[in-house]
Amino acid sequence: QVQLVESGGGLVQAGGSLRLSCAASGRTFSSYVVGWFRQAPGKEREFVGVMKWSASSYADSVKGRFTISRDNAKNTVYLQMNSLKPEDTALYYCAAAEAYYWRTYYQSTDYDYWGQGTQVTVSS
Repeated sequence: QVQLVESGGGLVQAGGSLRLSCAASGRTFSSYVVGWFRQAPGKEREFVGVMKWSASSYADSVKGRFTISRDNAKNTVYLQMNSLKPEDTALYYCAAAEAYYWRTYYQSTDYDYWGQGTQVTVSS
């Protein structure tokens, strides 16, 4: 079992930055794929980005603005969000799964473990 806890959300003005953290406990985290998703009110949960082994990929809407990194010594994955826009406002979740080379991890159904979410609000 893997337990995930997100933190770092908050209220920020458009153009600002936030760094979200996803801390894992329960098992060795370093080999797991970690993804970030978000869900705005009235909308479906959407893919933000994923780190699979040492490679990361992102949704077009955040590419060039968001960056995923991980610190295996701390069992933590980060989502650095720069140049935030009001449309980035959402509840942000991290998720984890064992890594399989054939899986892209762009879908929420690819993941086995989820955090509780952290709210990000970007004001205009």
